[in-house]
Amino acid sequence: APLEAEDDHYDGKLVAASALPADPAAFAARLRASLAAWEAGGTRGVWLRLGLAQSALIPLAVAQGFEFHHAEKDHLMMTRWLPTAIPCTLPANASHQVGVGAFVVNSRHEVLVVQERSGVLRGKGVWKMPTGLVAAGEDFTAA
Repeated sequence: APLEAEDDHYDGKLVAASALPADPAAFAARLRASLAAWEAGGTRGVWLRLGLAQSALIPLAVAQGFEFHHAEKDHLMMTRWLPTAIPCTLPANASHQVGVGAFVVNSRHEVLVVQERSGVLRGKGVWKMPTGLVAAGEDFTAA
């Protein structure tokens, strides 16, 4: 039987990690069958999320053409592009941070400068413009 998967909005599949077989041989066989069925049905990209307890399945997914996409504290995301005739259009993992900075001048034409409470400049006596990074999930305007 094919692995349980949801359709994404881009003719792809997101494999349900909660429904993966724990037995590596069963996982490999069902993944192979699923890939063949999905490819025949026009699926383009496949997303495979594996939790920490499923790490033994990683080499089996790699053997079937999956690549690492990104890792978080509690899971690893792998992808496989199925059409061989067209280039992969799966998005790359986010690799940037959004920084914020402020240039503040008061009515007396004084510029606001600060010293870092943490970071490499903490305790060095360096004055700088107020800056920071937007935290994951933080509202951009609040940052």
